Amino acid sequence: MTADALPIRIAPSILSADFARLGEEVRAIQAAGADLVHFDVMDNHYVPNLTIGPLVCQAIRPHVTIPIDVHLMVEPVDALVPMFAKAGANIITFHPEASRHVDRTLALIRDQGCQAGLVFNPATPLEWMDDVMDKLDMVLLMSVNPGFGGQSFIESAIDKLKRARTRLDAYAARTGRRIALEIDGGVKVENIARIAQAGADTFVAGSAVFGAPDADGGYRTIMNKLKSAAQAGT
Repeated sequence: MTADALPIRIAPSILSADFARLGEEVRAIQAAGADLVHFDVMDNHYVPNLTIGPLVCQAIRPHVTIPIDVHLMVEPVDALVPMFAKAGANIITFHPEASRHVDRTLALIRDQGCQAGLVFNPATPLEWMDDVMDKLDMVLLMSVNPGFGGQSFIESAIDKLKRARTRLDAYAARTGRRIALEIDGGVKVENIARIAQAGADTFVAGSAVFGAPDADGGYRTIMNKLKSAAQAGT
């Protein structure tokens, strides 16, 4: 990791958590060293699945002090932004194809006091980010097709990460401002070093975390393994 690079962050996705014990689960991942809570919102319209909304975000907010990272897999986007901001979201990302006016949606998120980001599906071109970098705090690359947890990592995401990293490094060199590069989908202890080497600094892990609790019901062992392996790749 270079001196000006952003730190490695692990963002467990509660899509893989036990929803009957959600408050307990998010407290456990924070205690284990999670840096963010990743919150997947699916609308059965933009993606073929239906998950959770602002009320669940509001419910878990008192249980953690780490940021809540909301990934909107919805269409349209803008109406939900103020609702999630009010519910306690800290970061809101969305898919550019789902917004009529990407620049306006990014500005709306920031106006609500949240960090803003774009999400790129495996086949979505990175050019969407080029004209709005001044409004980006995060870029999220999907290494699976969105809609379901537990999918396998798509290998072409490695090359796409490298290309995104080049774009973001060039922007940082011009402006002095760093934009986080997040990866989501099939991240495991076995591949996180390669993913970090390709340029990611923030790693969403769902089943890899929630499927490997410690004997005492916590997640510290798997969190330490993920962070150590990611650090080894930088």
